[in-house]
Amino acid sequence: MSILFAIIALGALIFIHELGHFLFAKAFKVGVEKFSLGFGPKIFGKQVGETEYLVSAFPLGGYVKMVGEGEEAELSEEDKKRSFADKPVLQRIVIVAAGPVFNLLFAYLIFIVLFMVGVPSLTTKVGEVMPDKPAARAGIKTGDAIRTVNGRPVTRWDEFAKVIAEGKGAPVQVEVERGQSRLNFNMVPEKRVAKNVLGETVTQPIIGVVAAGETVIDHFPPGEAIVKGSAQCWNVIELTVLSLVRLVERAIPLDNIGGPIMIVKMAGEQAAAGGVSFLAFVALLSVNLGVLNLLPVPILDGGHLAFFVIELVLGRPVSKRTREIAQQVGLVLLISLMMLAFYNDIARMFASKA
Repeated sequence: MSILFAIIALGALIFIHELGHFLFAKAFKVGVEKFSLGFGPKIFGKQVGETEYLVSAFPLGGYVKMVGEGEEAELSEEDKKRSFADKPVLQRIVIVAAGPVFNLLFAYLIFIVLFMVGVPSLTTKVGEVMPDKPAARAGIKTGDAIRTVNGRPVTRWDEFAKVIAEGKGAPVQVEVERGQSRLNFNMVPEKRVAKNVLGETVTQPIIGVVAAGETVIDHFPPGEAIVKGSAQCWNVIELTVLSLVRLVERAIPLDNIGGPIMIVKMAGEQAAAGGVSFLAFVALLSVNLGVLNLLPVPILDGGHLAFFVIELVLGRPVSKRTREIAQQVGLVLLISLMMLAFYNDIARMFASKA
């Protein structure tokens, strides 16, 4: 079942990506010969007008083949007018950028829908009080529900954690609900040094409590869902970009890179956790696909965009030989990255069985 859910997730993201290229190619009157989900040998397809819509053997990608692409033969005058290469550079930029932009917009829409449908949130119920920490010394107990911090009402764990973090270690007064009683405790958070998801060393104030794991479903009206969905999408984009930077800097180990096996495993886990978790996973993948494709690496959309920007600045296209060399380098980099991802996947499989 994990494989099925991975195919659904990747298939949807590839379709959205290629749809972006396809729609803007059509909008600028570029002929589209093929619209393929997957690479390699054709499994099945259907010709509709000038375009063949097909599903190919290898599902890790897709392509839109436009008139004039990959052909050495001379085009007729009519085909030249419909060819991608004949269009103004700004139109070519829009067509190429549309794929990754559609992935980012797709993720944005998913986040908005999720906030409208309902997202699980941790309550402020305490599941564990760490020994010899400020909360334990003050008298907070497991099962207490935190209600206010410095007089500020909190109903969700992330709200509570945010207030503590914003205090930067200043003394706090925490009000909890214990049974039918309300109790107040004064304490001074202590500093903890840890590494965040980006591999950075950070110092953060803590009082030494762990959430009980009790959740409620929060629903938001359309207006608020748009605001929250926008913030969430931007946060994921920012985190993805920063993670790539930290990978290059080696602050995040390269063994964190995952490939198809990891995607299959995570797709199954998220689907088992429920529809909301699976859709959030799809949105996360969509952001990653959009951001990665915008990187200025030859063979990716971002590489093509870099060439078009150079053409726009110089007033002439980059030479064919330069493009070919750059694409060969890009292909080597892409294959190397895929091999690393496969290696990490296999290493994780053996490690989990050890």
